Amino acid sequence: MERWQQNSWLPKPSAWFEPDSPTIQPHILRRALHLAITARQGRGMGWIGWHLWAADATPDGAQRLRTDLVASLKRPLARAGVDKIPTGNSDRAFKARRAAATRMLRNRRLPRRDLDETLRAHAAEAGLELPRSPGALPNVFHRALMDPGARLLLGGAADLGSEELLEALEQAMPNHTEMIERMREEHRQAELAGTDLLAQSPWAQGLPGMVRTVETADDRNLCHAVHTCTLATGALHDLLRRSSAEPQILALLTGDVMWRQWAVSGGITPEGAPGLAAVALINTVQYLTEPDWAAELGRYMSLMHALDVAYPAHPGTLGGGMEV
Repeated sequence: MERWQQNSWLPKPSAWFEPDSPTIQPHILRRALHLAITARQGRGMGWIGWHLWAADATPDGAQRLRTDLVASLKRPLARAGVDKIPTGNSDRAFKARRAAATRMLRNRRLPRRDLDETLRAHAAEAGLELPRSPGALPNVFHRALMDPGARLLLGGAADLGSEELLEALEQAMPNHTEMIERMREEHRQAELAGTDLLAQSPWAQGLPGMVRTVETADDRNLCHAVHTCTLATGALHDLLRRSSAEPQILALLTGDVMWRQWAVSGGITPEGAPGLAAVALINTVQYLTEPDWAAELGRYMSLMHALDVAYPAHPGTLGGGMEV
């Protein structure tokens, strides 16, 4: 408990009790139980620790949160042995960033899955036909997308033209040629009007831009973004597990526009805390940079909460899953 207090995950004992009472407040007991289940000495707390700091929204917690998020954003570089992203517009800097991107992808395992079709197959086993997601990317980890994705991460839109990205999408989405041609025409018309659509993306500045977004965000806004995104990621993860027994959950989730704009394209995670942390981190940056998208995620959260109440994790309880 002392270690949890030192990390600002649990308040000091003076804040544990009801006013003028020897009774410990219920939310303190719930947090202590959660920490006892998840925390291990010598190991980081990852996205669970972020959620607790964001929920408290204290100045100390916000600073810890900011520091941890920036360190997590830079971790892929450290693992690849990239001390610093080469900057500048010179040919030498461009080649150095490309070499760094290659190192980041070395020996990386890429899951081969069509997420949309996999979910449809599971639903069909339960006798439920899901609506198709038009234009949904079958596999965000498709090999054709990894190299341009890594280069976009390091050099931003300046290192990756829209045509190169569209060619990668053609390989990853061979059954959507008409949609990609429409996208190509939209980019062409925008260029003629003097606009670069890729440069308007929240990822246009690459990893340096993502770090800058976190570093410059107001404490309150940062905590609110992290709290919402970690809660949304965890809620979707929990509801999808429950959907095997309650197929209607999946039907209602997939019927909303945010299924395609968030869940399939970045909300659904690989199993395990590292996957949850990565998704919550990327979502946080998007939440801070795209207010309209943030509002839509908040609306989708309301739907997930309603499903959590309507289809409880344990019979005879209401809202048990999301609270845990």
